[in-house]
Amino acid sequence: MKKQQTTTVTRLLNLFGRQPIMFLRFIARGLAAIVNLTGVSKTSKTLSLNINICLPELSDAQRNQITQAAIRNEMQSYFEFFSIWASSNEKNISRIHHIEGEAHVHAAIAAGKGLVLVVPHFGTWEVMNAWFAQHTQMTIMYKPIKNAEADQFVRQARSRENATLVPTDESGVRQIFKALKQGGTTVILPDHSPNIGGDMIEYFGIPLASSSLSAKLIQKTKASALFLYAMRNPSNGFDMYIEPVDEAIYQGTAEQGTLVIHHMIEQLIRRYPEHYHWSYKRFKANPELDNVYHLDPKEALQLVESVRQQQQQNTSS
Repeated sequence: MKKQQTTTVTRLLNLFGRQPIMFLRFIARGLAAIVNLTGVSKTSKTLSLNINICLPELSDAQRNQITQAAIRNEMQSYFEFFSIWASSNEKNISRIHHIEGEAHVHAAIAAGKGLVLVVPHFGTWEVMNAWFAQHTQMTIMYKPIKNAEADQFVRQARSRENATLVPTDESGVRQIFKALKQGGTTVILPDHSPNIGGDMIEYFGIPLASSSLSAKLIQKTKASALFLYAMRNPSNGFDMYIEPVDEAIYQGTAEQGTLVIHHMIEQLIRRYPEHYHWSYKRFKANPELDNVYHLDPKEALQLVESVRQQQQQNTSS
């Protein structure tokens, strides 16, 4: 039975991977429409709560509109990943129709100090790997997927990109430090909670356990740091945006550097809230909010606001 199940997974992944990306977007939009119409999905409730936490200044109608668009966009991203992982580097590079800030990449590589790419869970980030792999040697942390065949599917994609995969532990961090010192490049997705520990860093006014790895890599190696994201366009492709990380990240502590990154993510979200992946239960990374996603939404928001107000008092005192 197990062999049959894993074979089915492989067939499905390959089937989706072979489909035109516009067709996959069409399927994703259809599924999202069902979710938005029924409103019974646990994921949609998580999205809605996160958006209400982060954007309280908007009206209920505005937040509802963002929630529906975010569900549609996140669903499309997941289906796009299948096609990206199954496609050649050349195909994925051709899908990037416009690059804003490309000069920052070439300047950073020419500097030879290493390059840290700070990539939030926003838009369709997987499409960017192939483009960068043609310019620099990539060393990327990778956590194996529980399903062995799905894991193999993604690993094959990474091998096409000539990326060195390292584990998400201390040995992997050491390999990344070494790669940066040799002028290589790494990618860090900074907006997830660490499994254990982490520094309490403010995010949308709420102190959350956060990984300071990005800031530590940048500060200790003096590597160049770029903030990037990709958004789909209506022409069967994507547009990529590259911005330098605020120079303030090189000063102060790792916690202060992580706050710089959080502020950049917040600014991006406020510009394009419908393209952020809101489904992650980020706000339970505060001990007082551990149960927040199990509460009634009104009660959850009241609890979050009390934590936010306490943080404001602590900051001003």
